[in-house]
Amino acid sequence: MTAQSSPKKTRPWLWTILGVIAIILLMAWPLMTVKNSDFGGSDGVGSEVIAQIAPDYDPNWIHNVWTPPGSETESMLFGLQAAAGGILIGYAFGYFRGRKQ
Repeated sequence: MTAQSSPKKTRPWLWTILGVIAIILLMAWPLMTVKNSDFGGSDGVGSEVIAQIAPDYDPNWIHNVWTPPGSETESMLFGLQAAAGGILIGYAFGYFRGRKQ
């Protein structure tokens, strides 16, 4: 008879810590290396590029169906959308993890 070796012990917490460190480094790298930059949104940049490409373009052909009464309402709707997406993604991960077990 041969002696069976014990299964190799894994350290899932080590991979979690290394993953968190990698995410933090990937987020901080552009902030530390790119000097004199403006990390703005794409809304303003897009309209500037359209103005350069087609100076006679009139953006007034489209309008909002409903305009929120204030910026806090818009922030609340964005937060609700992010929460709903997080709940759906968390449910999917939990569902597939439970199915695997």
